[in-house]
Amino acid sequence: MAIERRTFILAATAGMAATAPEIVRGQIEPLIEAQVNSLSFVKQVRAGMLDVGYVDLGPADGEVVVLLHGFPYDIHSYIEVAPALASQGFRVVVPHLRGHGSTRFISASIPRSGQQAAIGQDLVNLLDALGIQKAIFAGYDWGGRAACVAAALWPERCRGLVSVNGYLIQDIAKAGQPAQARVERGFWYQFYFQTERGRAGLAAHRRDIAEIMWRDNSPGWQFDRASFERSAASFDNADYVDVVIHSYRHRLGGAPGYQEFYRLERALAAQPIISVPTVTLDGDRDGVIVATDGTAFASKFSSRRVHHIIEGAGHNLPQEAPASFVDAVLEVRML
Repeated sequence: MAIERRTFILAATAGMAATAPEIVRGQIEPLIEAQVNSLSFVKQVRAGMLDVGYVDLGPADGEVVVLLHGFPYDIHSYIEVAPALASQGFRVVVPHLRGHGSTRFISASIPRSGQQAAIGQDLVNLLDALGIQKAIFAGYDWGGRAACVAAALWPERCRGLVSVNGYLIQDIAKAGQPAQARVERGFWYQFYFQTERGRAGLAAHRRDIAEIMWRDNSPGWQFDRASFERSAASFDNADYVDVVIHSYRHRLGGAPGYQEFYRLERALAAQPIISVPTVTLDGDRDGVIVATDGTAFASKFSSRRVHHIIEGAGHNLPQEAPASFVDAVLEVRML
């Protein structure tokens, strides 16, 4: 795995080296190190109801791609993907989702919603705050859902979509219908969070819960302690527990949505079609969502769409299979 990752980063850097003849072989390693460390340079911008922490890599005039992380993860899911895309000429924006990292609510009076309409609106608010008219949206888990929501409701802002696990807009009206037992077993945390004991457990043991989920979600991923701790620091956000608990209670019918998102939730209840070019991905070792051929949700996409199953990848696909995720972003640009 380490050899594959190193080879991938070197390949991504090769394009940059080719356009800068003064770069010699002895300077490649420092460049790689600088790219990997670049996710440490977090900026802040006020976007709607949030002060968003985000990383901004690549040329300012490059085609924009927004990379969106899941739960319980953070921007470091893109520690290899982001610099690789920047080296390809993209402007790469990687935000901390609400309740994570340095993203904060601008007022104590704002509800700490985690519902799907909120995270979709956050993406559009971020584009507005950064003066970005249109971008590729790419994500997995919560981030994939935010990308799907924004692509469906604001297609004029979306150049293309990369979504792990396909169409991720929740059909909350059907939340009471059980999945297969082996799938339900993997959702233990969602049921746990419906209870006050679960809220207290998340507050007290957020790192332990996240580590269990990392291992269950990606049984083939041998992540190291440093990688986990780097992301786990984002869970110390003061709003983390409230946002996470509301997200899982709302999606399963255990908590109402907030009034400011009522109109958007009504639109999402109709399970809107996504009309932008799309690449969907499944990892064949995903411990949450079983990989499929993508046909079950094909009717939810009206534009060109391709689907790939990524061998050996689990739920945190961009961190486990960065080259495949980069390829998907490059592919959607060509659709």
